[in-house]
Amino acid sequence: MPDNTNTALPLKVLRLKDVVKKMGISRSTIYDWINPKSPRYDPTFPRQIPLGKKSVGWLESTLNEWLMQRHTPV
Repeated sequence: MPDNTNTALPLKVLRLKDVVKKMGISRSTIYDWINPKSPRYDPTFPRQIPLGKKSVGWLESTLNEWLMQRHTPV
C-alpha cells in the first residue's frame, strides 16, 4: 500500500505584483484592504506572511479561498 502522508500540493507564495495581477486590482487597493486605519479595510482579506526581514507574500491557496468565499452565484 503506498504511503500517502506526503502528497500535499506544494504551497505557492505570491508577491505583491503577482497578487495585483491575479486579482486585477491596484497595489493601493491591496494596501487599503490590509490597513485597519483605511476606510476600505477588509478584515477578511488574507494576511501577509513574512518571507524575510523586508519581504512578505500571500499564500495563493488562501487568496483562492478568499475569492471563492466572495463569489456569489447569480
